[in-house]
Amino acid sequence: MLDAAAHLKSGGLVAFPTETVYGLGADASNTKAVSRIYSVKGRPNDHPLIVHIASMERMDDWASDVPEYAIALARSFWPGPMTLILKRSELAGDFITGGQDSVGVRVPDHVVALALLEAFEKEGGKGVAAPSANRFGHVSPTTAGAVIEELGDYLSRDDLVLDGGACAVGVESTIIDCTGEAPSVLRHGAVSVAMIEGCTGLKTAQIDKEIRFSGSLENHYAPVAKVLLCETAISGQGLIALKSIETPEGVSRLASPENDEEFAHILYSALREADTRGLAEVVVVQPIGIGIAVAIRDRLARAANGR
Repeated sequence: MLDAAAHLKSGGLVAFPTETVYGLGADASNTKAVSRIYSVKGRPNDHPLIVHIASMERMDDWASDVPEYAIALARSFWPGPMTLILKRSELAGDFITGGQDSVGVRVPDHVVALALLEAFEKEGGKGVAAPSANRFGHVSPTTAGAVIEELGDYLSRDDLVLDGGACAVGVESTIIDCTGEAPSVLRHGAVSVAMIEGCTGLKTAQIDKEIRFSGSLENHYAPVAKVLLCETAISGQGLIALKSIETPEGVSRLASPENDEEFAHILYSALREADTRGLAEVVVVQPIGIGIAVAIRDRLARAANGR
C-alpha cells in the first residue's frame, strides 16, 4: 500500500475499491494529477469530484463552516456510502469543485481504500479525489476487472489498479447537500432519507438551487445495450429482475437477486454482462420498495434515459 500511496503523491493515478464502486484516484491537491482523471475518463472539466479522506477529522482541511447536522451525519455514517457537500476551504480548488463554492467529501468503508488513504496521509497527502473508475457516463465498475476493461487503454503503464474484490454495496454513495439550513439529498444511495432524518432530527429540504454533482446528468450509468423499463422481456432481450419473476422463453437472464440489497450489489455487473453477451436490449424490472430501491430506480432511470 505504501507504493500506491507514493505513486499518488508523485502525481500518478490509482484505481481502488470502495464499498460502493471502484474509484479512480489522484492527489486532490495536485492540479496536474487531477487533470489526468478528467482526461482518462473523458469527463467534462466543470463536473466536480469527490475528495476521499481517511477519517472525519480531515474534513476541516477541505470544508469550512460545517453545520452541526453535517457533523452528526459524519459521526453516524462514516466510514460509509455517504458524501457530504460542504462549503469549501481554500484547499479545495476550482479544479476539484468545478468552480463551485462547495466541495464533496467522504470517508469510504473499505479496508483497501482506508489503508490507501491512511498511507497517503503518512506521505503528506491531504485527500484523494476519486470519481468512479470508468469512462464518463458509462456503467460504474464494481470489480478490478471491470476497471481494466473500461480504462486499460487510457491509463499509463505506471498507473495502478488495486484489487479489493467485488464492491459490497454496488451503487454510488448518497450525496447530501449540507450548505443550507437542512440537508438536501442530491443523489440517493444506501444512506436513505429516513436514516438522514433520523440522525439529524431535521426534515430533508427540497433542492432549491442549481448545483452540479457526480451522476447528475439525465443520461448516465449506461451500458451499450439499450435499457428498457416498465416492459415485459421478449425473446432476444436480456432480463434483470428479482428471483421471484420468471424468465420468458428465449430471454437471456442476466441476474436474479433475492432482495433489494442484492439487486444493488449485482446491478452494474449485470448491465456489463448484457454488453459482454452482445445483447441489443435489456429489460429491468425495477424494485418498488424504499431505502436502497430508490437509488436503484434513480440509476436505472438515468441508464434508460427516459425509456
